[in-house]
Amino acid sequence: MKTGRFAGKVALITGGSRGIGAEIARRLAREGARVTVGYRGNRVAAEAVQAEIAALGAEARIAAADVADPVAAQALVESAHAAHGRLDILVHAAGIAPYLPLERCDAAHYRTVFDTNVLSTLTLTRAAAPLLTAPGGRVVHLSSRLVWAPIPGSAVYAASKAAVTALTLALAKELGPRGITINAVAPGVIETDMTEAIVAERGEAIRAMTPLGRIGKPEDVAGVVAFLASEDAGWITGRTIRADGGMA
Repeated sequence: MKTGRFAGKVALITGGSRGIGAEIARRLAREGARVTVGYRGNRVAAEAVQAEIAALGAEARIAAADVADPVAAQALVESAHAAHGRLDILVHAAGIAPYLPLERCDAAHYRTVFDTNVLSTLTLTRAAAPLLTAPGGRVVHLSSRLVWAPIPGSAVYAASKAAVTALTLALAKELGPRGITINAVAPGVIETDMTEAIVAERGEAIRAMTPLGRIGKPEDVAGVVAFLASEDAGWITGRTIRADGGMA
């Protein structure tokens, strides 16, 4: 696919084999980008996304990496760049969200969550910075509305996403002089396979608290990410955009 606002662009999407990440990969590809779908372990799911993108007439490759491992994260970025000789967009959608009550929040839990959600954000951005198109490169991370409205059991996860928001703001100061923007999107509850239990348990309450009266879809987040990755968002950097249906 050679038309669309991302025609000629190359994008790497981590966590691209499922949920929000998969929809972002499809969205960018549909608008002309050549994409690398990063995934951790589910190759079958990644190949399914790759096939869907191919059916759109777009180009996709898949690449396995545990982004919590700095060496693997660095290699993932380098492989995405090497595959096409350029890298224009990094979208970091990989992450984990295990909730535990305070009495079970031990060092192992903290390290697992922070390595996957925060260390990966730093490592991927650092690896991409010298390779991204400059000016014009785009970095988009995934934060969470729980940064502002944590719920019981989410303390470590919410703190990790608050760190992502802080990194996004701080790194904008360093990437800005090169014409590279870095932003984040903070979704509310989005209907994916990861949130099935939450939607089943609290779906009606969530809908009642949301002015739009529904639960978000992956497409709702993908649209915001696509905007931030586009030329239209060239004057936005360091921001975290809440995509939560207006929940108070």
